[in-house]
Amino acid sequence: MAKALKIVVVGAGIVGVSTAIWLRRAHHDVVLIDKDEPGMAASYGNAGLLAQWAVVPVTTPGLLKTAPKYLFDPNSPLFMRWSYLPKIAPWLFQFMRHANDADARRIAEALVPIVGDSMQQHKSLVQGTDVENRLKESNFSFVYEDRKAFEKDAYGWALRRECGLVPELIEGRAVQEEEPILGPSINLMAVLKGHGHILNPGHYVSELAQFFQNMGGQFVRAEVTDFDLAGDEIQAVDTTKGRFVCSKAVITSGIWSKPLMQKLALNVPLETERGYHVLFKNPSQQPRNPMMMASGKFGVTPMGNSLRCAGTVELGGIDAGPSRAPIKLLRKKAAQAFPNLTYSDTEEWMGFRPSTTDSLPLIGELRSTGIFTGFGHQHIGLTAGPKTGRIVADLIDGTHPNIDLSAYDPMRFS
Repeated sequence: MAKALKIVVVGAGIVGVSTAIWLRRAHHDVVLIDKDEPGMAASYGNAGLLAQWAVVPVTTPGLLKTAPKYLFDPNSPLFMRWSYLPKIAPWLFQFMRHANDADARRIAEALVPIVGDSMQQHKSLVQGTDVENRLKESNFSFVYEDRKAFEKDAYGWALRRECGLVPELIEGRAVQEEEPILGPSINLMAVLKGHGHILNPGHYVSELAQFFQNMGGQFVRAEVTDFDLAGDEIQAVDTTKGRFVCSKAVITSGIWSKPLMQKLALNVPLETERGYHVLFKNPSQQPRNPMMMASGKFGVTPMGNSLRCAGTVELGGIDAGPSRAPIKLLRKKAAQAFPNLTYSDTEEWMGFRPSTTDSLPLIGELRSTGIFTGFGHQHIGLTAGPKTGRIVADLIDGTHPNIDLSAYDPMRFS
């Protein structure tokens, strides 16, 4: 067995907790640090989907023409806080440059290795823990008003088919036979078999963090103030709760990784896609399997005694409070799709998806500093978290994973 290392993991979302567990399983001395409790940021309020199908980037051909129309359409799932536009404009310009066929295919090819085996990666992560029952196998459906609406997504479905994701189409009255919760406005489902979802992802991550501590790992609630390097190698991580000496460090702090990277004199083009959810408590109906409402671009996931509708994209930074328009759209689209749904109460939430200009995460070591990264997953954080954590743990142990990591190079923006 290799010598145990002192390692600090910064960020206790799904990526950080997964990394910490895999490192602890390799018998390393691991400290997990976060300014909040584990699982309380983006991991808390996402749709809970293990999106093995999420290989189609937002930046597909034609986005340059359609995006302005979406921004001014109140029924579109894309929103902008216009006061933030001057600040996000440079990022947005670089992001939109990838809206072409060559880049879309390149991004899709790079996403497959980190999302394609998500269910198996989660199973491996939770094996022997008390949270195995929160992991559910399920099918997944993209839901459309009709075939014409489905055919508008032809480019995305062509990319998915090239990745081996071939849907079964259900049309007409058979839609309601398959999913009785759906109303008459829905006339086509594109069903993908063999996927999965998480019941209450916030609790899932929190309980995994507790499992990590039960393994002998340490969690510290603190804010990182600096990284101490000597000879370009990490020596310690300084925090509001003191100094933690280490030989390796990992940055997995989602959108808050950007200021941490700046402490290392690295400027990463990372912005937030603000996402929202509405949780319907004690619903009168539940879908048999999770689904994606194509017209509103939001996921619908059964979560025990609640139904979560989560999605939309709002460009507006991390400082402004929630907007009403995305919540209003989620409620409107849910009422249209599920006309007979009743419930006792609702909960609303907003979170921050960390998005790079090329829609790919940063996974790997920063030069030879002993500092590793695992952030920038955009819409696939929960899906790719366990795989990312395993990759980072393997790299620290000197084992190179059997995939090409060049697309995720954390120095590619330098």
